[in-house]
Amino acid sequence: MRKKEESADPVCALCEREVGFTILHHLIPREEGGRHGPTAPLCQPCHSTVHLTYNNKELAVLYNSIPALRASEGLQKYLRWVRTKRLDKITNRRGKRK
Repeated sequence: MRKKEESADPVCALCEREVGFTILHHLIPREEGGRHGPTAPLCQPCHSTVHLTYNNKELAVLYNSIPALRASEGLQKYLRWVRTKRLDKITNRRGKRK
């Protein structure tokens, strides 16, 4: 299993919270040709939720920037919720969307 790339930036680009660590999120997934493309530092809760909410094709075509992710209808309820939390890590219990 590939180790996730950690970022030195302690601020999540999506929820804008200061957290203990962030993970580099490929704005265009590696599987869709974004291996050497732009990345953004995301906290673990945001990174997990983005990948549970959208598949790689949707991320590559529709949600390939932080403004697009912030504006996406599927993340609005989550972003309102997470911005009020003081957590660095969560466990997502629902399965990945098909």
